[in-house]
Amino acid sequence: MVRLLGRVRSAVWMPVTVASIAMSATACMAQASGEPSTTLVNRDAIVYSAATDKAYAVDQAHSAVWVIGADGTAKSVKVGAGPESIAVNPVTGMVYVVSSVSHDVSVLDGKTDTVVAAVKTAARPFAIGLDELTNKVYVSNIFSNMLTVIDGKTNTATNVKAGSQDAIVVDAKAKKVYLLGYESDSLTVLDSTNNEMTKIPAGTMHQWGMALHEAAGLLYVTHISDGSVSALDLKTHHQEMIHVGAMPSAVAVNRETGEVYVANYVDGTVTVIDGGTGHVVATVTVGEHPEAIAVDAKKNLIAVANTQDDTVSFIDGKTRRLWKTMKAGEHPYALAIDEKAQKIYVANLSGKSFTVLNLGD
Repeated sequence: MVRLLGRVRSAVWMPVTVASIAMSATACMAQASGEPSTTLVNRDAIVYSAATDKAYAVDQAHSAVWVIGADGTAKSVKVGAGPESIAVNPVTGMVYVVSSVSHDVSVLDGKTDTVVAAVKTAARPFAIGLDELTNKVYVSNIFSNMLTVIDGKTNTATNVKAGSQDAIVVDAKAKKVYLLGYESDSLTVLDSTNNEMTKIPAGTMHQWGMALHEAAGLLYVTHISDGSVSALDLKTHHQEMIHVGAMPSAVAVNRETGEVYVANYVDGTVTVIDGGTGHVVATVTVGEHPEAIAVDAKKNLIAVANTQDDTVSFIDGKTRRLWKTMKAGEHPYALAIDEKAQKIYVANLSGKSFTVLNLGD
């Protein structure tokens, strides 16, 4: 697989997408084994679990995960080498940590914060998705065409030939898993009941940006090559192309209002789309190189991680205007929200692995 190269940080190249050429992410150095030695950027690097009232953040430098309690205290838990992404089962409270270097997924008991299993993957894992209804975990493997499927009850894995994928969205109610590779021109749809796969044309050069609009039956996919987002009807497979800003890097849906938010990396803007009509209703200027986006549906606030100016911007969903901007850690690239406590958890590319922002501050 060919990947484009971005900026160098701490003598390590980090591989990501085309938008990363503009400095948001990184590429690689060859090892004797032939597999690149990489530090990857993943927007699931930090998550919040309502089941345990804790947040979990990867600490790549120390092969660990930070467990952040509701009182703000944090402790480090050792996992596999090179942790990249995390998923939490809201039903069982179990936490799954993808470690790319050790080629495994560490399973943490959310109640005790102890590792109870390490499940080997087919190759170098990256993206993760979870189906809480079937208690299955889906893990893509870069430099491989295999998808690892973990049984959450037994912590055993099977591998399915699903192609090289960089993003995973699970629709548990529809029993579908959507897989997207940023270099691919098609979306792979996996039936979670029998592992049968179908392909849907999806256009080329994605920024791993994919979000499910469950109420509308649409899947939104970003296209960095032409500054657009496609709204894919999951029943008819019809695609509506919506023009947004330059290099759309992330997309999120407000489950309460149905509005869709697209972070445009080059423009430093967020495009607001009416989920019902597909019309662009606003463009909001945020910080420098927005890389990730998350929605607080209860407060109708949209958080945007601005990777190159070390801030998080907040958009008022009602007025569709910038509400406030707060300093975060160095190069914030992933976000998680505790809607009840009004806290934003931020994953940082440099320095401290995470930052906690309180919206009342």
